[in-house]
Amino acid sequence: MTETWIVLGASSSMARAFTRKLAERGDGVILAGRSPADLERDAADARVRGAALAETVAFDARDPASFGPILDRLEGLEGTVSAAVFVGSMPPQADIDADPSLIAGVVTDSFTGPAQFLHRLAPLMESRGSGTVVGITSVAGDRGRIGNYAYGAAKAGFGTYLSGLRNRLTRAGGHVVTVKPGFTDTAMTWGIEGMFLVAPPETVAADILKAVEKKRNVIYTPLFWTAIMGIIRAIPEPIFKKMSI
Repeated sequence: MTETWIVLGASSSMARAFTRKLAERGDGVILAGRSPADLERDAADARVRGAALAETVAFDARDPASFGPILDRLEGLEGTVSAAVFVGSMPPQADIDADPSLIAGVVTDSFTGPAQFLHRLAPLMESRGSGTVVGITSVAGDRGRIGNYAYGAAKAGFGTYLSGLRNRLTRAGGHVVTVKPGFTDTAMTWGIEGMFLVAPPETVAADILKAVEKKRNVIYTPLFWTAIMGIIRAIPEPIFKKMSI
C-alpha cells in the first residue's frame, strides 16, 4: 500500500534524518515548514534516495491558514496518509523570564499549533482506516525543571494530546507514536550548557522508524533515557525543588 508522510518542521536536523529513512524505504514525503529553499533541497535529496513522492509546502504552526492547502493536498492522495511532527521552539528560560509573552509562541509552536493540524487530519486517517502519527515531545515534559519549564510544559501538554489521539485513532486502524528524545544534536540545542550524552539525529531517526514499524506507543530515545527519566521522576518533590537539573 502506498504511504505518504507529511513531515511538519521538516527543516530540523531530526526531521531530515527521518525523511531520509522514509525515502530510502520508498515512502512518499511532503515536507512542510517555513524555509522553502531548505525544503526544496531536502525534497531533491529524497527523490534521489527513492521516495515515491517528494513535494514541499509552506507550514507555520502560528498560522492556521497554512493548514488548509496541506490538508487539501493530503485529501487528494491515494493510499495511507501519515504524519510526523517535529515542530517546536525553545527560547532560553532566561529570555522567557525577562519577557513572559514569549510563552505564547512556545506553546503554539510546541503544542497547540501541531495539535490543531492533527485534529483536522484525524478524520481523513479515520476514513481510510490506516496511518501513523509520530509526535515529538521531549524528556523535558516529564517533569518541570528550572532550566526549561515553559518548553517542558508545552511538550507535556502535547504528549497528553497525543495519548488521547492514540486512543481515538487506534479504534479506526491508525496509530500514534509518542517520541521523547533526550539531548539531540540539533539547532535547538546548540550552545546550551550542561548537556550530556548528546545523540546524533540519525540515531533518533532510526529509533523512531523502528517504533513506527513495531507500533510502539511511547518511546524514549536513545533508550538509556528511559532509565534516566525514571530516576528523575522518582525524586521526591522536597528534594527535587532544591536541585538545579
